[in-house]
Amino acid sequence: MAQVEATTERVIGADAEKVFDALADYRGTRAKLLPEHFSEYEVREGGDGEGTLVHWKLQATSKRVRDCLLEVSEPTDGQLVEKDRNSSMVTTWTVTPAGTGRSRVVVTTVWNGAGGIGGFFEKTFAPKGLGRIYDAVLAKLAAETEQ
Repeated sequence: MAQVEATTERVIGADAEKVFDALADYRGTRAKLLPEHFSEYEVREGGDGEGTLVHWKLQATSKRVRDCLLEVSEPTDGQLVEKDRNSSMVTTWTVTPAGTGRSRVVVTTVWNGAGGIGGFFEKTFAPKGLGRIYDAVLAKLAAETEQ
């Protein structure tokens, strides 16, 4: 079983604090950022960063739907970590300043992939697909925070 990793990043024309606050706002802003690949979004506990428990279904492909129940932590300033209780998947959002009025957002998701030929295809194609999904999230984040 090999670890699979997908990373996407974007520079956004808004202060890092504003961008981080938007990402950490699971009760309000976060739901607006999710493209059609996400469904059944529900905040079950908390709603603002650390201590949040959020549920959604992620449809990465026409055949693959992942039921996610995510515990949110903030291990360091500018970082949100979403650990899925239903799988090995962990998504880390890191927001850092990138000059005056700009920030860099990096989102990295890792999970234990399947073995054998299925694992080969997962490791080859899943990061690209997930990258496209998170690129759409980052575009919506930019539109939301650059106002």
